[in-house]
Amino acid sequence: MSEELIPENPEQETEENEAEAVKQRKNGLYPGVSDELAENMKSGWADTELHGLQPIAQAEHTAARRAALSARFPGERLVIPAGNLKTRSNDTEYAFRASTEYAYLTGDQTQDGVLVLEPTGSGHEATLYLLPRSNRENGEFWLDGQGELWVGRRNSLSEAEQLLNIPAKDVRELTAVLTEATGPVRNVRGHDTSVEAALTDKVTAERDEELRVYLSEARLVKDAFEIAELQKACDATARGFEDVVKSLDKAEATSERFIEGTFFLRARIEGNDIGYASICAAGPHATTLHWVRNDGDVRTGELLLLDAGVETNDLYTADVTRTLPINGTFSPLQRKIYDAVYEAQEAGIAAVKPGATFRDFHDASQRVLAEKLVAWGLLGDLDVDKVLELGLQRRWTLHGTGHMLGMDVHDCAVARTEAYVDGVLEPGVCLTVEPGLYFQADDLTVPEEYRGIGVRIEDDILVTEDGNRNLSDTLPRQADEVEAWMARLKG
Repeated sequence: MSEELIPENPEQETEENEAEAVKQRKNGLYPGVSDELAENMKSGWADTELHGLQPIAQAEHTAARRAALSARFPGERLVIPAGNLKTRSNDTEYAFRASTEYAYLTGDQTQDGVLVLEPTGSGHEATLYLLPRSNRENGEFWLDGQGELWVGRRNSLSEAEQLLNIPAKDVRELTAVLTEATGPVRNVRGHDTSVEAALTDKVTAERDEELRVYLSEARLVKDAFEIAELQKACDATARGFEDVVKSLDKAEATSERFIEGTFFLRARIEGNDIGYASICAAGPHATTLHWVRNDGDVRTGELLLLDAGVETNDLYTADVTRTLPINGTFSPLQRKIYDAVYEAQEAGIAAVKPGATFRDFHDASQRVLAEKLVAWGLLGDLDVDKVLELGLQRRWTLHGTGHMLGMDVHDCAVARTEAYVDGVLEPGVCLTVEPGLYFQADDLTVPEEYRGIGVRIEDDILVTEDGNRNLSDTLPRQADEVEAWMARLKG
């Protein structure tokens, strides 16, 4: 990785100082820039401004989302930042991922962007504050670590306006605008400290939280664009699972990391990234719910629990789990446990429909699992109703049976309880159904042969007008179908 001449991002500048010289890197190999070189670098560049750009595919949807937001908070200034780069180590940064709220309302994914909705007599006027193209007068474009020649070209403000259908201004002017703002203001916190500093005496935590909660609940019901993106994510994820099955022999020769890398390749080919850290849990690691170390052995005769999802270029993620016999065939005990989880998932999926409560599919799945645990003699002489009343099945089921899904893998996370887990399902809601059984390697309450076996099956379910649609149903779930699918892929 090359060393740029300066180590840090430029401070957000005002118009008065934006032409100042760019700061030099400490310990850089070049002691400075001669006047002649600086002058040379200012000229001789072709005009690359793009014209006649068409709006991005979701522009009409983001406009509708902003209109709903405007109607909810009339007369108030609303500020929604994208966020800033975060340092990974010294002068290297993590890959930037725009805040979900900002991307949801704009379709933009660039760092340092801020959406501001200014109240008007009839609603709000939206403005996007963005970094313009790198400055060529002060050398930013080739000297700065975030300049165009180091990290790539940014859209001009005019190009951004055409693509996003939102007026755009220089974000370096925003601090002054916010500092002078009067009247009620709300801000989505936690993404941009400079915005928060400018608004420190104008906002309250309670009012800002109301904005964040609203934006979380607005995503409970997906629009047509979002549903198409989630289907795209599931389809790509299915191909990633196929890639893994085809390469299991290489994983056995190396480790779980080969599985992780194989799926990641598909995510980067067909999308933006993985939607969350992939869980590539072989053998007893499958009993750890979020096993993301992925450094263990992959052994024939054991199970692989793969929980992974592709995130699309528009930041919608799938979340799918399959538990696979590494050698392609379930043992009798593995199949017994797998079939129990499959039956529980079938009951859960059947409970997902308009008018049902969010808890219904969880309760349906948990009842099946409790019945199996009682039948296997693991809960003494207690009946199923008593087990469920006391929650005793949770020793082996551990987690809830699903969650909302969308731009975040655990979407709508700050929605009110009455709107989420106590809410009623309606068409457009997308959620996961993912029961599991996990018998820890050191659990002395179960027969020895159960210990170290973990099984989870997870699919992404869309509520429709007449029931539901399994967005990830191209991947087989029933045990015989899983074995046949694996045999076909392995050739």
